[in-house]
Amino acid sequence: MNSKTKTVNASLKDVDSWISHLYDCKPLPEQDVKVMCEKAKEILGQESNVQAVKLPVTVCGDIHGQFFDLLELFKVGGNVPDTNYLFMGDYVDRGFHCVETVSLLIALKIRYRDRITILRGNHECRMSTQVYGFYDECLRKYGNPNVWKYFTDLFDYLPLTAVINDTIFCLHGGLSPSIDSLDHIRVLDRIKEIPHEGPVCDLLWSDPEDRDGWALSPRGAGFSFGGDVSEAFNHTNGLSLVARAHQMVMDGFNWCHNRNVLTVFSAPNYCYRSGNYAAIMELDDTGKTRLTVFEHAKVQVPGSSTKTVPDYFL
Repeated sequence: MNSKTKTVNASLKDVDSWISHLYDCKPLPEQDVKVMCEKAKEILGQESNVQAVKLPVTVCGDIHGQFFDLLELFKVGGNVPDTNYLFMGDYVDRGFHCVETVSLLIALKIRYRDRITILRGNHECRMSTQVYGFYDECLRKYGNPNVWKYFTDLFDYLPLTAVINDTIFCLHGGLSPSIDSLDHIRVLDRIKEIPHEGPVCDLLWSDPEDRDGWALSPRGAGFSFGGDVSEAFNHTNGLSLVARAHQMVMDGFNWCHNRNVLTVFSAPNYCYRSGNYAAIMELDDTGKTRLTVFEHAKVQVPGSSTKTVPDYFL
């Protein structure tokens, strides 16, 4: 209860101090993380499963703890709050600075709640983070799993999807055979660990494929969906585009399904060795779209050889 009281009374000066500290790639003290996550729950708990986002906005894909590449993204796209952002998930796992990356995004959300939208990715969950690095990083940086627990409890509150200007549907993964309309998504119970199957799982795990219809995903969760599925979903919901992340693409972005679906990936040189570009999708106040590609930051992590990066990608 005391942490709740402190959260309510956390000042803008406190939050600005967190942001300044994090921009230097320094983890916050454990107690500050606790307060920050409680405050973020209050804000995110008021947001919809289909969060409405206004123009102008810049849409971003996976970050995966690549903190210096996130700073590069802000150099290319502009800083918050001068630029409005929509991030489509996967802030943690695999990179060297997951703690600092997700802390900065959450602190920015608290400080500028109407300027930045943060969706849930398939890695914002307890199971994946225990396998792919975030849990171990929290233990290494704090000496206990408390910060991991604060963040994974917070991840349950992240919105599942967003819709920009009522026409561009944004989410981490893809479509679900259980979902025909945005109204189906609005009534889902999202504040829980990501299930192994069902519509919430599908939204965070599914991928477009060059085929028709549905197939079980080779990832072991979600589905592969074809161009006919995307076209029907967009038509039914009055949408012009499904924008999503989740898949590393060498050019940073990839159109498919007759331009009904766009993949945006924002972690350049993924896992510090994939050689891919990153991209952001910038929409101006008229809805005009520009895809901007960027390379990885020249300054990267000291001591990177001390951590093993898995060969497999989710």
